[in-house]
Amino acid sequence: MTMGAVDGYADERFAGVREVFAGLLASGADVGASYAATVEGETVVDLWGGFADEARTRPWEKDTLVNVYSTTKTMTALTALLVADRGELDFDAPVAKYWPEFAANGKAGVKVSHLMSHSSGLSGWKEPIAPEDLYDWDKVTALLAAQAPYWEPGTAPGYHAITQGYLVGEVIRRITGKSLGTVFREEIAQPLGADFHIGLPASEDSRVADLIPPPPGGGIGDGEQGELTRNMSSNPGVDVLATRTRAWRGAEIPAAGGQGNARSIAEIHVLLANGGVAKGKRILSEAGCRKALEPQVEGHDLVLNVPARFGMGFGLPGAAVPLPNPNSMFWGGYGGSLVIIDMDARTTFAYAMNRMAPTTVGDSRAFSLAMAMWQGLAG
Repeated sequence: MTMGAVDGYADERFAGVREVFAGLLASGADVGASYAATVEGETVVDLWGGFADEARTRPWEKDTLVNVYSTTKTMTALTALLVADRGELDFDAPVAKYWPEFAANGKAGVKVSHLMSHSSGLSGWKEPIAPEDLYDWDKVTALLAAQAPYWEPGTAPGYHAITQGYLVGEVIRRITGKSLGTVFREEIAQPLGADFHIGLPASEDSRVADLIPPPPGGGIGDGEQGELTRNMSSNPGVDVLATRTRAWRGAEIPAAGGQGNARSIAEIHVLLANGGVAKGKRILSEAGCRKALEPQVEGHDLVLNVPARFGMGFGLPGAAVPLPNPNSMFWGGYGGSLVIIDMDARTTFAYAMNRMAPTTVGDSRAFSLAMAMWQGLAG
C-alpha cells in the first residue's frame, strides 16, 4: 500500500475533499483516518486510508474503528435528546428528581440542562481517583453525587471532559433502568445499522486502530494550567495508551470512550441534520432535534480557558468557532476527531483519525476537510 492511498467514495462535487484527505495522508499529517459527509440524509463522501498502527503494518480498512474521545459526547447527548423527546426526561428539571442522592452538598437546584451544557460545576472529581476507577460506574457516579460544585451551577461553562458522560449517563440509567451505552445501542446505533460503540464487545477488538499520542508537551495536562484545568487533566491523568486495553474499550465511558469511524458518526447525526429521520426511520421529532440548538450558557470556559457557547450537549457557532449557517452545532475530541451538523444545509461532516494532534476541540486537519466540503456545497 502506498503512502497517501485513499479508499472509498466521494461524489464528484467533492473531489476536492478527496484531494485534501489524500494530502493529509501523503504528508504524514495523518497516519490513518476516515472522513465522511452526508447531504439530505445521503452519504456523499466516505473515505478512509493509511494505517491503523504507528508501525504502519495494519492498513486502515473500511470498517476500522478508533477511539474518538470527546466526539463520544455527541452520542451521549443524542441519547439524552431521545429520552427527552419521549417525554421521560425534562432538561429543565432538577437532576435530583431522577437521582435523589445528587441533591447532596448544595446541588438540589442543579438542572439536567446544566449537565448537558458543562455548567453544573462538576468538571472533575474532588476526591483523588485512579485511572482504573473510570471503569467503576457506581464509584465515580457516587462521588460526583456527593461532592459540592466547583462554581455556582448555570453561571459559567467549564468543560466536563470526563465527568459529563457519567452525569448524563446516570440520569439516563435512573430513568430507563439501562446503561447509557445500552440505550444508545438499542435505540440509535442498531436501528440505523451504525458501527459506533459505547462499550465495545471484545469480539470487535481486532478492528480498532491504535491511537498515537500527541507530541511531547502537547497532551492534556501539559503547559500552564489553572486549578480546574489541572484537576480535569490529572485526576485521573489521561493515558492515551489505555485506549488500547480491553478494560478501556469494554467500559462505558460516555464522554470519552466511544469507538467508531467517520461513516458511523456522520450517518448517526443525520438524525439531527434531517429533523429526526435517518435511513428512512423516524427516531426523534423535529422539535426534539432542535432542542440541541437551544443556547444554555455562553462565556469564558473555566476549564478550557477559551470562549465557549454550549447548547444542549453540543457546541454552538460563535466568534471562536464560526460556521456558515446559524442552525449548526459541532463537537470535537482530544487529538482531532470532529463532527459538524448543519440543520440549515441538512449536512453532517465527520472526521476520525489515529494520529493525535495537541488539541481538545478539533484541529486544522478536520477544518481543512470541512472547508473543502463547504466549497463543494457552494459550487
